[in-house]
Amino acid sequence: MTGFGRAELRGDTLVVTVEARSVNHRHLDVALRLPRALASLELDARKAVAARLERGRVDVSVQLTTVAGQAPQRVVTDAALAREYVAQARALAAALGDLGAGAAIPLEWVLSRPGVVRVEETETAAAEMPWSLLEPALARALDELIERRAAEGERLARELRSLHAELGTIVVTMAGRAPAAAARREERLRERLRALLGSPGVDEGRVITEAAVWADKTDITEELVRLRAHLAELALVLDKGGAVGRPLDFLLQELGREINTVTSKSDDLELSQAALAGKGVLEKMREQVQNLE
Repeated sequence: MTGFGRAELRGDTLVVTVEARSVNHRHLDVALRLPRALASLELDARKAVAARLERGRVDVSVQLTTVAGQAPQRVVTDAALAREYVAQARALAAALGDLGAGAAIPLEWVLSRPGVVRVEETETAAAEMPWSLLEPALARALDELIERRAAEGERLARELRSLHAELGTIVVTMAGRAPAAAARREERLRERLRALLGSPGVDEGRVITEAAVWADKTDITEELVRLRAHLAELALVLDKGGAVGRPLDFLLQELGREINTVTSKSDDLELSQAALAGKGVLEKMREQVQNLE
């Protein structure tokens, strides 16, 4: 489920800004980007997110600035190390017989050498960031994110209820078609039996046994009962609200299993078409459920 939340909290010397974004994901996957000054609070931050959310790819970004508006970091250059790089470069050029050994070395090359330029935390930011400042900012950002996810969830729930009603209508159609399909199978079976029994050397008892087995294999009464039960449970889960993603995943899996069984058993065109329509509705429901927590 998608959402966004942002919060800013001011302390005595620092301002902490938290941004939280979430996109669809089957499980909870939290990615934290914290300044080095907050590295010790990463575990606490992860626990705080996991306590509020159950599903989704959640990206949390935290920034620190001083109350004066300056970043709590500074750029430091090492002039002595830079001179050493230049000296060594010129010595190497002379040793290789390069006529340009005395030429000026580009500043860009010097600045790109490891250690010449580095970023350090200022003394204020280097002090350990109290959880009492980060925690409320993170909580406020998550509050806004959850509020937006909840609004999206309401829209998705309405769509799922519509699809639930459509699937229920399809199940009613299958149930209504089942007796006609059974009667049609019975008539075809009688025609085959009449043809077989009219042939010499046919064991009538074996024919009747095979007919009973065929009738049992094509009967969908149990599947229809389970489909109705799963649809009723799905409606209850939607009405209950809350974190319903995983229960709905399970129910859709079971509904799909029953519809697949109906499809495999069916030798009636209208019944097969109804089952295929049910599969299409289930696929739409699966796509929507992936967006729910």
